[in-house]
Amino acid sequence: MSKLTAKDQFIDLSDYGRPFGRLLANSLKNTRFTPIDVTLLFGLSGLTAIYCIIEGHLYWAAFFIVLKSMIDAADGELARLKKTPSYTGRYLDSVFDILLNFMFFSAICYVSNTPFWVTIIAFAALQLQGTLYNYYYVILRHKSAGADATSMIFERHTPTALPGEKQRNVNLMFRIYTYVYGAFDAVIYALDPKAYLVSTFPNWFMTVLSVYGLGFQLLLIAVMLPLGYVEWILPFFIGYSLLLAVLIPIRRMYIE
Repeated sequence: MSKLTAKDQFIDLSDYGRPFGRLLANSLKNTRFTPIDVTLLFGLSGLTAIYCIIEGHLYWAAFFIVLKSMIDAADGELARLKKTPSYTGRYLDSVFDILLNFMFFSAICYVSNTPFWVTIIAFAALQLQGTLYNYYYVILRHKSAGADATSMIFERHTPTALPGEKQRNVNLMFRIYTYVYGAFDAVIYALDPKAYLVSTFPNWFMTVLSVYGLGFQLLLIAVMLPLGYVEWILPFFIGYSLLLAVLIPIRRMYIE
């Protein structure tokens, strides 16, 4: 079930896990497994990858990082199949992502003897990259009238709980979400405050932008780990942010 209409669909380099996610979601459709159960499962896969990084099992670390991305595609698919979208699940997914990202980079810092301040900069860079991708992608989904009810362009107000979830859970998860993502959202909003006014984004632009999607970022890490480039991962993601200085001006000058 696509989040975009046919004319707005693009080659999403970060969404390689979608076929597996759909397969997993369909296999769980008529079971008692919930989308939040799937979110917990991808969290477990991520924690296993972190353990493997620390223990030096880098091929297994790469496997569980990619598996995490593939399972991550299934919780939203399952929510749509069961017709049980929830803000609780949406925010839990995002909070798990950012916590795992920090733990991935901390584990890489530990095994590569990289200074911790470099880790913090690299983590901030990773999150800004992902925030830009999510910002433009959510705008496109809203313009496209796709099948997504829980993502908002500007996450500024606590949403009203959807059927099947409790408002207090939504309140709590939204508060946590704003604490961990608020600064990154504010930076990207400030860099391109009028992006929400665009009529659409060209498919080629979204495909290029998808190199900043979390799935692709994690794929890069999964490739670099077993190839012996552990010490280069954190500096790489700092330099990878230079693309921000290209994509945002292109949007502001040429895409309306």
